Amino acid sequence: MVIGILKEILENESRVSITPDVAKKLISSDHKIHIESGSGEKAFFSDKDYSDVGCIIENDSKSIYNCELILKVNAFTNEELEHANSGNTLISFFQIKDNVNLLSNYINKKITLLSMSHIPRTTLAQNMDALSSQSNIAGYKSTIIAADHASKYMPLLMTAAGTIKPAKVLILGAGVAGLAAIANAKRMGAQVFAFDVRPVVKEQVESLGAKFIEVESDSDEGTGEGGYAKEVSEEYKKKQGLLIEETLKTMDIVISTALIPERKAPILISEKMVQSMMPGSVIMDLAAQNGGNCELTKCDQVITHNNVMIDGRSNLPSTMAADASQLYAKNVYNFLTHLYKDDNKLNLEDEITSGSMLLNDGTVCNETVKQFLDKG
Repeated sequence: MVIGILKEILENESRVSITPDVAKKLISSDHKIHIESGSGEKAFFSDKDYSDVGCIIENDSKSIYNCELILKVNAFTNEELEHANSGNTLISFFQIKDNVNLLSNYINKKITLLSMSHIPRTTLAQNMDALSSQSNIAGYKSTIIAADHASKYMPLLMTAAGTIKPAKVLILGAGVAGLAAIANAKRMGAQVFAFDVRPVVKEQVESLGAKFIEVESDSDEGTGEGGYAKEVSEEYKKKQGLLIEETLKTMDIVISTALIPERKAPILISEKMVQSMMPGSVIMDLAAQNGGNCELTKCDQVITHNNVMIDGRSNLPSTMAADASQLYAKNVYNFLTHLYKDDNKLNLEDEITSGSMLLNDGTVCNETVKQFLDKG
C-alpha cells in the first residue's frame, strides 16, 4: 500500500502522524511512504531522518493525494480536501461535533474516513487508543503549567525560616488526563483531591494517593457506555455544585478534565464559584476546546478573574510534540496493522474497523454522524 503523510497546517500543532521509526516498520512490511517535506520539523524529525529509513520526500502536498491512504493528526480541512481524490482513505482525529460542517465535502469526494477519536474502548484496541495516549500527556503537562502559574510551592517545605504547607490541588474528572494529573501532582508533592461522577474510579484515584470526594448517591448514573462519563440528573448536579463550590474555597490549583463524547463539556465551575476561590489560585481547564468546565474559560487564552488565573489553552499534547508524535505514531501503526491484512482490504465486519469508520466511499456508516447531519 502507498501511504501519504501530510504536514499539519494548524498554527498550534507541532505533532506529526508518523515518526521515522514507525515509518521504517511500515516500509519493512512492504508499504511505500510518501511524506510532505517539513512534516516532522516541529517534532524534531528532519526530512533526512525520514529519507534514511526509505521514505520518499514530497515538496508539494498535492502529490500526497495520489497515495491510497493518507494520515494526519488533525481532521482534514476544506482547504486540504480540495486536493483529495475520490476514493482516498483518510485517517486522523475527527470529532464529529467540531467538524460537522466538513462532512459534506468528505461525502462529495467519496472519501473513506476513519477516526482515531472513535476507536472502540476494548481490550484488543488498547494499543491503538490515541485519545488516551494524548490525554495522558495533557494531564501530565497541565500540572507543570499550573505549578508555573501558582505563587506557591507544590511540596511541603521545611526551612530555617519556617514550614511551607503543600499546595492543595483538585482534579475534576478522573479519566486518563485526570489520573495523569493526579499522579504528577502527587509526584510534585502536592496534597491532591479528585472528583468524578463515576464512583467506579474511586479505587483508581485512591491508589494514586489522592482523596476522592463524591456526591452521596445510591446510583451509578454518571457512568456511560465504554466507561465514559455521561450526563447526570438535575438533582445530582445540584449536589455536585454544592460539593465543588465548598471544596474550591480551599484549593490552590484546580485542573478540570471533564468531557462527554461528542457533547459540549459540562460546566462544573460557575463564575460565583470562582469569586469564592482564594486570590492567586489557578484553574487549568483542559476542556476549553469543548466549551470549558469553567464558565469563564476562554479557549486558547489565559485570563485573570478576581485574582484567579484561568488557563484555557488547548492542545497541550502539541507542546510535547516529540513524545506525543511517538505515541500517536505507534497507535496509528497498531491500528493499520489491525485494519489491513495481507490483501490490504478493510474488514467491515470487524468491531474496531466498523467502530472507527465514519464514511465508506462517501457513504455515512456511523449513527452519530447521521444524527448530526439530520440536525442540519
